[in-house]
Amino acid sequence: MADQLDLNLLRVFDALLREGSVTAAAERLHLSIPAASRALGRLRRAMGDPILVRAGRGMVPTPFALRTAPRVRSLLDEASALISADRDLAIGDLERTFTIRINDGVAATLTTAAVEATAAVAPGVVLRFVAEGSESTEALRDGSVDLDIGAGDVTAPDIRSMPLYRERVVGIVRADGPLGGTRRPTLAQLCRYPHVSASRRGRGRGPLDDVLEAAGLQRRVAAVVPTSAVAAFLVSSSDYIGLVPSRLAEQYGRSLGIRWFPIPADLPEIEVCLLWHARLDADPAQRWLRDTIRDAFDS
Repeated sequence: MADQLDLNLLRVFDALLREGSVTAAAERLHLSIPAASRALGRLRRAMGDPILVRAGRGMVPTPFALRTAPRVRSLLDEASALISADRDLAIGDLERTFTIRINDGVAATLTTAAVEATAAVAPGVVLRFVAEGSESTEALRDGSVDLDIGAGDVTAPDIRSMPLYRERVVGIVRADGPLGGTRRPTLAQLCRYPHVSASRRGRGRGPLDDVLEAAGLQRRVAAVVPTSAVAAFLVSSSDYIGLVPSRLAEQYGRSLGIRWFPIPADLPEIEVCLLWHARLDADPAQRWLRDTIRDAFDS
């Protein structure tokens, strides 16, 4: 009869998938190598799968293990929240990695503040930032992402949301470029020079184009880049005009040699929110991290 999966075996499974070796997993869990090896054997029997297989000098997870890993991580998070819900959290002793999916425009202004704020009181905490690849809430449900920071309205009943701030889009130009000395360019002036569009989906059209069209104007988008940060770098070395989040422009404009200005149009503001799954509501460690991130934006 196959071994039953207990919580300790699931912890071993999680460590094996994170580390990719029995030796590293043993070190992570403070086990002996033989003990970790025996646990892998039990996992293989219980799950009916090799879990890790040899590939050259290393080991790689099987497709089954890769599919199962997010669910196991989610179960471990729930168990941790259940056990520690009524205990005081010792932040200074916390050792945990949090995976945060984040919009690039937000990442440029948040990551430094968030890392400094957490490291100051919880040196054992690792913040693992990953770029947006999909806005799917499944990553929050299966535990592969702990927090999601970005724009968008999620109405799923099992997803919790906390507004962080409202962001406006501003125009940027090279400080010593053709429009660098113009304090508030008009819409007509904005149409005289090529634009760079920041769009992860490769879109060259946005809300500004609707405003220009209503005014009988049209801009020329000469380049489309995947992130606002890349757009800012491109503007800093060209005569292009870009549109980026105001916080990004304010924080990095001077160092990049760019100047920012308000767009003379009623463009929609962006609401940036923090999202997490309902199962982590009671997790004191994640609650502390959510509060820390919120305070980083308020400061």
